[in-house]
Amino acid sequence: MEWYWAALFVVTLAFNLRAAFKLLVDWRGMLTTVGFIEDAYARRDALPDEATLEQRDEAPRFLHLVPAFQEPDIADTLRALLTSRYPHTKLHVVVVTRDDEDRAPHPLMEAPTSELVRRFRAELPPWQQKMLTLAVMPGPGRKAQQLNWALRPELLKTLLGADDDPARVYVGVSDADSIPDRHVYAWIADDILRTGGNLAYQGVTLSLKNVARLDHRARVCAIQQSSIFIRVSIARLINEARRVRWFGALAARAPRLAGLVRPVFDLCFRRSQICLGHNQFVRLDTLASFGGFPTSGATEDSTLGYALGARGIVMAAMPMLELNDLPETTEKMIRQNARWYKGVLDDVPFLWRAWRSAPTAYNLAQLVRHVGNKVVEWPIAAVVYPVVGFLGWHLAYRFSDQPVWFVLGIAFPSISLGLTIWVGGIVTQELIEDLVPYLPREVDVRRTTFRAKFWGTFRCQTYWLLATRGAWRVLAALAREGRFEPAKTDRVTRASTSPA
Repeated sequence: MEWYWAALFVVTLAFNLRAAFKLLVDWRGMLTTVGFIEDAYARRDALPDEATLEQRDEAPRFLHLVPAFQEPDIADTLRALLTSRYPHTKLHVVVVTRDDEDRAPHPLMEAPTSELVRRFRAELPPWQQKMLTLAVMPGPGRKAQQLNWALRPELLKTLLGADDDPARVYVGVSDADSIPDRHVYAWIADDILRTGGNLAYQGVTLSLKNVARLDHRARVCAIQQSSIFIRVSIARLINEARRVRWFGALAARAPRLAGLVRPVFDLCFRRSQICLGHNQFVRLDTLASFGGFPTSGATEDSTLGYALGARGIVMAAMPMLELNDLPETTEKMIRQNARWYKGVLDDVPFLWRAWRSAPTAYNLAQLVRHVGNKVVEWPIAAVVYPVVGFLGWHLAYRFSDQPVWFVLGIAFPSISLGLTIWVGGIVTQELIEDLVPYLPREVDVRRTTFRAKFWGTFRCQTYWLLATRGAWRVLAALAREGRFEPAKTDRVTRASTSPA
């Protein structure tokens, strides 16, 4: 038996085992998140009513920020936020636009976003007008700069009053295409009143708002993008909080032992928490301690998640659902994933600096996992895993005289392929359908034709292939020009051509 064939066999076996294990973890993650959501909605009617929350001084105030640029449908989001089940005296919504849009409006929009907000506000009753503020940021800037413009001390003083305690104010963030659940503030307030609450919350978001306008392939992508949030993002927050509580109990019972195993626990069992940048809430004093939203990268949300983790802050999962749009063309999906991958690259220097300033096992784990799982694996996974799957089958026959090796070589690629279809194409669809009754807007995600069922089951990797193309677009631009400028997902064209 040649040593190099044996070594290659072991490597492919490890990759195929990892692929199967990750799919099982994703399956378990979806079940965990769906169960978490179903339990929360089962007790939704027990949440405190508006009169109770109005009277309780401990109930938090919410400052909800909506950064917007060329958003023709922003009124839908504002209407959903302003009709939330929460005392209107304790909720304020701030839309942040940019004056460069005012100076050069999009030719397909009837008016700049700021003007659309003014028109919407003028139609509101006086008590709701007091809940909505428009802030126009001078000059260009990305989402993080817009958010920080709304958090300027002079504006906060106007909105909250000079005597308001920042420890009682939560800053929420929604995109301009978001439709949140109207109970989201009541759920957070109830958690704070019952348990003392958390410094940060991340809610569940599903990219299903515009699913009725999507073709078969795009509907598959909408399901898959939504599944990332429930099987990875939220499941990780739920499980991370459990692990931290478990270790806290160990530290209380055996502090010396906990001190000895803490580095191993942080290195091997802690996971980086994921912020999504919408349906997200952070306490104002905590956010101020960071200097506002991070501006160092293309995606301020992922950087904020890493910053919270480096400070020892565990973000809590919040089960209330939010709908937002999926980009409606292949090009726009690639563009969206390219922006996200650029954010992945921008987070590497941030994590490096965090580890250098505090060389803990946790900070090292965040850096190493980020580079391995996102920077490296994201662009190559779509090629590597099919190749090692084929090699696993091929090499199994080379070692057909070794029964154990042969069975392992055949089994793991087959299990991985089967789980890809079962978890990605079948279970994901079923669990997303289970969440439909709880959505803040009626959505139909059922597969009603053979073509839809075929695409959804056997082309469930379409979205990941588009994500890979986005990553390679960034790498190619960096190699050719030394820079990549992330582009915004254009929703103007869609709005101008959608049926009335």
